[in-house]
Amino acid sequence: MFRRGLIFTLFGGLINLGQELLLLLKIKSIHDTDIHVLEKNFSYFRKLNPKHKKEFKRRLARFLAQKKMIPRGGLKQATREMQLLIGATAVMVTFGFRGVSLKHFKKILIYPDNYFSTINQQYHQGEVNPKLGVIVLSWRNFAEGFMYPNDGVNLGIHEMAHALKLENQIHYNRESNFFNPDRWETYAKLAAMEIRKIQSGEASIFRPSAGKNSHEFFAVALETFFEKSAELKGYNQEFYQALVFLLKQDPLVLGGKEKSTL
Repeated sequence: MFRRGLIFTLFGGLINLGQELLLLLKIKSIHDTDIHVLEKNFSYFRKLNPKHKKEFKRRLARFLAQKKMIPRGGLKQATREMQLLIGATAVMVTFGFRGVSLKHFKKILIYPDNYFSTINQQYHQGEVNPKLGVIVLSWRNFAEGFMYPNDGVNLGIHEMAHALKLENQIHYNRESNFFNPDRWETYAKLAAMEIRKIQSGEASIFRPSAGKNSHEFFAVALETFFEKSAELKGYNQEFYQALVFLLKQDPLVLGGKEKSTL
């Protein structure tokens, strides 16, 4: 029995090694023209120090090699700019976690605008489908998140937050359980208090849709965390710090010497 287990372990290791080698062959460097797009449109990247910009570029190149971005709904192609900004959003949300690249989600579908879902017969701006391993985005709505970078509404962050929360629970690809349980418990207690405030009609920094359920609240909370960092900290410093600890990064200290490793 021990021998059989050892064989399976070795075989699995060889498969992982083969997959890693194939991925390395697919990785393309981030060029100067790509950096110009990031510097112009992605303030998070622009504020990083040189050391962390280098890390960000490495992780972005790896993410883009892992994912297949597919144009849908009349969109002719997923341009390089689209790929860079979508990938950069995913890297930003996961930047505090080494080795986390949302492995389960291998495809990103990009529609030009709101699209009709045959599943629930409604129009959507974006969604995450864990069963199919797919993230879906409306490019118009995604791009608006960068046109108004301080309003706490960002479709890309929203959907990547859903994917991040789901990835933490998916065990087969060895990328799960990256949320510290104690940090999650602290966050969850504070989140439940905010959800009750929203549902009771009390004033909140979070928009009303965050009160729908804990999953939606997490996505909206991350939009607010990254886009309205100072306002969120002023609104509820304890909650802000809980997200800093949970995500292992602080958007307010991006220009510091070291990225948070909390």
